[in-house]
Amino acid sequence: MFRAEWNASDAAVAPIALDDTIILPKSGRSMDLRWIYLHMIEEYARHNGHADMIREQIDGVTGD
Repeated sequence: MFRAEWNASDAAVAPIALDDTIILPKSGRSMDLRWIYLHMIEEYARHNGHADMIREQIDGVTGD
């Protein structure tokens, strides 16, 4: 399922350049695709960090 969503996302932005602006439907704000990608990377990293903290609490193993 993750791979299917990944493919759908790639297809949706294929014709869009990183500097093209997009109007967000809910807020009406304008932002470029580059900002959206950066935001997604930040959020993904944050959630991975949270999962890592939970795992450390469970197994006690920390990274080097």
